[in-house]
Amino acid sequence: MIVPSIDLMNGDAVQLRGGRDLVINAGDPRPLAEKFGRVGEIAVIDLDAAMNQGNNAAVIEDLLQLAPCRVGGGIRDVETAIRWLDAGARKVILGTAARPEILRELPRERVIVALDAVHGEVVVDGWKTKTGVPIEERFDELREYVAGFLVTTVEREGRLQGADIDRMQQLAARAGDVRITAAGGIATVDEIAQLDRLGIDAQVGMALYSGRFDLADAICATLQSDRPDQLIPTVVADTSGRALGLAYSDAASLRTAINGGVGAYHSRRRGLWIKGASSGNSQRLLAVDVDCDRDTLRFTVEQTGTGFCHQETATCWGPYNGLAALEARLADRLIDPPSGSYTARLVQDTELVAAKITEEAAEFVEADDPAHLAEEAADLLYFMTVRLQQAGVALTSVENILDKRALKVTRRPGNAKPNSTGVPL
Repeated sequence: MIVPSIDLMNGDAVQLRGGRDLVINAGDPRPLAEKFGRVGEIAVIDLDAAMNQGNNAAVIEDLLQLAPCRVGGGIRDVETAIRWLDAGARKVILGTAARPEILRELPRERVIVALDAVHGEVVVDGWKTKTGVPIEERFDELREYVAGFLVTTVEREGRLQGADIDRMQQLAARAGDVRITAAGGIATVDEIAQLDRLGIDAQVGMALYSGRFDLADAICATLQSDRPDQLIPTVVADTSGRALGLAYSDAASLRTAINGGVGAYHSRRRGLWIKGASSGNSQRLLAVDVDCDRDTLRFTVEQTGTGFCHQETATCWGPYNGLAALEARLADRLIDPPSGSYTARLVQDTELVAAKITEEAAEFVEADDPAHLAEEAADLLYFMTVRLQQAGVALTSVENILDKRALKVTRRPGNAKPNSTGVPL
């Protein structure tokens, strides 16, 4: 798939030719990250840090909140790599520091090694120094420590001369189970599709920034449909991954969706259909994922209004259940509390909610069989959800925090704090 690239200098997104000559200054990288992040991981490269002329750490920290990022540039030791992983980087990209003694200290599945090469020979020091080492030799040395190799063809970088597909195919065979990301010279969406069929990702910068092709077109190029109308089935899901319904996409609707950040689809009756344009039940598009067979899309959306279905339900299979249903009911009762109901009393009495959370937490701790544990957990989750609703905090915010914590490499000891709640420990 495509991996859009954001190269940073002095806080701006830039594109260089041959690693030296400034060709494009795209300004603030944050809107780019928000757009690029809709199609998957983006590569964020700190050119200033790589060249020992400052850094863009503050900007990168902002970008990590906007999109799933691979972070590279100036990562020369274990501590810096772990700091970025703890900050939320999906992967770190190491260049000259990619040595076994450093790599073995990092989680393999989250490490990419950058190999810059001129006519197959690895170069370092900002592409100025030849090493005499072929790419294949570095593969053999480092393969067991990493999840991927970023191979940049320096003689093609920033020149839109086209990718060397045959060479990349040879390298993919040598890399084994380690995935290759190709960079340098990629100029057409057909090249991205060819690389994708070889199991190779395409890191693209200049072609996107110069308008050579559209981000959505790069996704379309990798798709294949067995339908006579060539439409792509599109599963629409909420931010927790629950399916809302099934729609269809084509090239035009995908461009509208990705470029506009909206839920846009192809209606077999109406053509281009932007969800909510007439009903008000609109969607903000957060992510587009392509399935393993490249014949189905998943849109992750933030749904507003009564729901996705035209029958005014949350999903095309009816209302939510479980915690999502509880959250929806409580949200409604905050707006219009039923007179005399216990929930109406709770949502207006934070002290009562706090007392019930403490009480139910104690009962949960004391429960000693599966059925009792489930009952007490349900009680505790109910009162916790009430408290979250009082504060205007969505359950998805809690889920997002859990997901971010799962990315941390550094772990706290997790010792219990002094007991000041009265809950038995």
